[in-house]
Amino acid sequence: MTSTEPVASRDLRPPEHFRLAASVRPLTFSPYDPCARIVAGTLWWATRTPTGPATLALRPAGGELVAEGYGPGGGWVVERADAIAGLRDDLGGFAELAAGHPVVAELANRHRGLRLPATGLVFGRVLRAVLEQKVTGKEAYRGYAATVRHFGQPAPGPVPLLLPPEPAAVAASPYWVFHPFGIEQRRADTLRRAAAVADRLDRCADSAEATRRLTAITGIGPWTAAEVVRVAYGDPDAVSVGDYHLPNTVAWALAGEARADDARMLELLEPFRGHRGRVCRLLETAGVHAPAFGPRAAIRSFAHF
Repeated sequence: MTSTEPVASRDLRPPEHFRLAASVRPLTFSPYDPCARIVAGTLWWATRTPTGPATLALRPAGGELVAEGYGPGGGWVVERADAIAGLRDDLGGFAELAAGHPVVAELANRHRGLRLPATGLVFGRVLRAVLEQKVTGKEAYRGYAATVRHFGQPAPGPVPLLLPPEPAAVAASPYWVFHPFGIEQRRADTLRRAAAVADRLDRCADSAEATRRLTAITGIGPWTAAEVVRVAYGDPDAVSVGDYHLPNTVAWALAGEARADDARMLELLEPFRGHRGRVCRLLETAGVHAPAFGPRAAIRSFAHF
């Protein structure tokens, strides 16, 4: 059997109105992500699992969802395919909380097919989150894609994807290796520190333990930890405190206030405790943005510094 043939497959039955592409969008960084992409409605996602490299294909088929796994870790990703698709996402109690605010209630109804994925894998998400710290989206993607291409190996399966970097290779690289990718020493060192303890991060029992371990790493704070656990564990309450835009978005959507700080954001989200991260995800999916009053952040390149 070649690496272009699935080693395992499974049929899943999603709930009514389920939206695969919207649910798994957080697994892709952009339409050009070297590790993941959505092609003709099918998710192709390359990753490193405890049993080896793998690519997962999630394909809608006649009201069902077909999961196919490629490579040594193909069986692992297929076994976990329902969680990766967001089908283990527990919406218990959210309808009652959402009903307390007209905007949230409307978004919850409009996007009722949206689910939160839970990959069960931490380091791949740490890579992206660290590179997104305090830079524009374009800067972050540029550094991420260059890092993946530098370290990455071809992923199994019929779609040309790359595997995320091996943590040991990242941890062993001096910070200046990342400089040509536009990644300054601060983020490079944070990434290297996280890579050095990647095995312990991936063994965390739940979101709370992962958050504690992540925030114990120098350079990783609440924002990065929330970005990680919301996808690795499907944590519906993870709020990215410290985000540049999110407080304004939340305040605009929930209170009609164009500007807010983290404290005000958390105050407005408090009635949705348990699902605060879900509310933020709904606002993102709906494309809600506060009015822009100032200039956009300039795009820089540390590669030339």
